[in-house]
Amino acid sequence: MEYRSFGKLDWKVSALGFGTMRLPIIGEDQAKVNESKTIKLIRYAIDQGVNYVDSAFTYHDGNSEVTVGKALAGKYRKQAKIATKMPVFSVKSKEDLDKILNLQLKRLNTNHIDFYLFHSLNKTLWNKVLELNMIEWAEKQVAKGRLGYLGFSFHDELEVFKEIVDSYDKWTLSQIQYNYLDEKYQAGKAGLKYAASKGLAVVVMEPLSGGMLAVNPPAEIQKEWKKADIRRSAADWALQWVWNQPEVSVALSGMNAMQQVIENVESANKSGSNTLNSTEIKLLSNARELYLKCGYIGCTKCRYCSHCPQSIDIPVTLAFLNQYSTMRKGPATQSTIKKEYAKAVPSARRASNCIHCGQCEAICPQHLPVRKLLSEATACLE
Repeated sequence: MEYRSFGKLDWKVSALGFGTMRLPIIGEDQAKVNESKTIKLIRYAIDQGVNYVDSAFTYHDGNSEVTVGKALAGKYRKQAKIATKMPVFSVKSKEDLDKILNLQLKRLNTNHIDFYLFHSLNKTLWNKVLELNMIEWAEKQVAKGRLGYLGFSFHDELEVFKEIVDSYDKWTLSQIQYNYLDEKYQAGKAGLKYAASKGLAVVVMEPLSGGMLAVNPPAEIQKEWKKADIRRSAADWALQWVWNQPEVSVALSGMNAMQQVIENVESANKSGSNTLNSTEIKLLSNARELYLKCGYIGCTKCRYCSHCPQSIDIPVTLAFLNQYSTMRKGPATQSTIKKEYAKAVPSARRASNCIHCGQCEAICPQHLPVRKLLSEATACLE
């Protein structure tokens, strides 16, 4: 396993981290994590050298933390660091902070969380952190030994990111969305470099853009890959682009199948800073432009919008719309995608049931115009 610096800490983190937002589930209920399968995946990754496991209070309706706690029982607790997050968006009062942390420690079956992040900060949520003195509260938990190091995950504009970084001089880590399509999105490359210059470790989420960059790309992009001297899978191209940048500490991947873990570990083993040549970097830049021209939708299938009052399966619908728009051109293939959508999504959960209430847009970390996209999905897929 390749290991990298983690900000100012005297500790090396594995290039690949295990993200637990998209664990294997039983049936279609995201709360029903397949624990036995997940434990095997996490422990296999740790056996291969992965030493960073990322979770959050809300992932899989809380069962991500429960399963992580079981996976890291016994010797595995000493072999990997746990990172999890305070759901700032759910906090109503200072009293909630202790209640949530107590529950997280119980779920994770530990008395100490190594890295604790304020979850999904934007301007509004950062103001809530300040108003409720959450950092002061967190520092007290560090002093008690319940928390190790503090950080935040982020979804907003660059200037907000810089404000948060500069507002507290004891941050250890920041977590940003970053991949070769999102180089200039939200914190982006500028934020990556800014945080690193301040001594923060930078944890990258969505290096594969919710899995989209792991599947076969449009034919135009496949032609670009063939120009390279080295043959790589789509996922390996995306991961190597992230790891090529020395400011990146660890790239999280939400792996839910053993083959994904095996392939990503193999990619991590051959990763390194500044290892891509100028031709390869140019190919990835060309691929970015082609994706954007195809009509790429920046949905990462985080499922924050999964509690739609109309029960619309928004993440799956947008994934089909992405596929329809970017992955396969031509009437015949688009007709096939429409048939697949009709088969995969029951009529009661399709885009045409949208009442444009806007609840999904209020919680979307990508700030997508979800209502507009659902209207497009209705027109294209139904």
